[in-house]
Amino acid sequence: MAEVNRAEAPRTKVTQPVPFRGGGFRPRGNRWAGVLVFVAIIAVVEIGLRQGWISALTLPLPSDVLDTFRQLYVTGALWDHLFPSVSRFLVGGALGALAGIGIGTLIGLFGLIRAGLVPLVAAIFPVPKIALLPLFVIWFGIGEGSKYALIAFGTFTPMVVATYGAVDNVDRTLIRMGQSFGLRWWSIVRKIVLPGAMPGILSGLRIGLAIAIILLVAAEMLGAEYGIGAYILEAGSLYDLERLFAGVVILSVLGVATSSAIGWVERRVLRWRA
Repeated sequence: MAEVNRAEAPRTKVTQPVPFRGGGFRPRGNRWAGVLVFVAIIAVVEIGLRQGWISALTLPLPSDVLDTFRQLYVTGALWDHLFPSVSRFLVGGALGALAGIGIGTLIGLFGLIRAGLVPLVAAIFPVPKIALLPLFVIWFGIGEGSKYALIAFGTFTPMVVATYGAVDNVDRTLIRMGQSFGLRWWSIVRKIVLPGAMPGILSGLRIGLAIAIILLVAAEMLGAEYGIGAYILEAGSLYDLERLFAGVVILSVLGVATSSAIGWVERRVLRWRA
């Protein structure tokens, strides 16, 4: 009888934890992958130039470019050119980005503003901003005003398009849900629309600030004594490849630093997507 009872006793099932599979398509980065790519490219160029596989008339030795950086740092010329460029980039880019985000948000929220401004934005967006530099010089003078205005205008138009497109792409189901719960209009904008549009706004900011760097160089090539653009223009006129590429590398570092800063903001502002 005891044997029958033992046979009929329920067996304890061994359960195993189920791994979490709800992470979505979230790529995992590797901070050293990009560094290794740059190191590999520099090594190939250095070896190719020393072995004669690459013509010395087309590219300078990376070691010579590094020595040029050392000379710029020792003489203090690096800061003489870098500080004006960074200040122009920050001021012009900030003005253009803030204005673009504000106008783009209004276009996305109000139908009357959309009807009036979207055709205007569509008309000025494809115009090459560099071609407008002489006009900005006439309006704002040859000094800092024209440079700020050109960079701000070049950042403004892509930010408007990116912002109102991001607002349009917010899930309407979430908005209807907020309305069904009795949220006020401003609460829906603050708690649903703006957070939902933030990924698109930050993506547009990457593009807008990259354009700002391009326009920074163009603005400094006209009537600027100091700045990375003026430094590149002077090096190019003398066919000094080492100095020319040193200026290009500085711009690349500025672009990488800007992208990293936006990535830092994304990781903190968009934590809700995890």
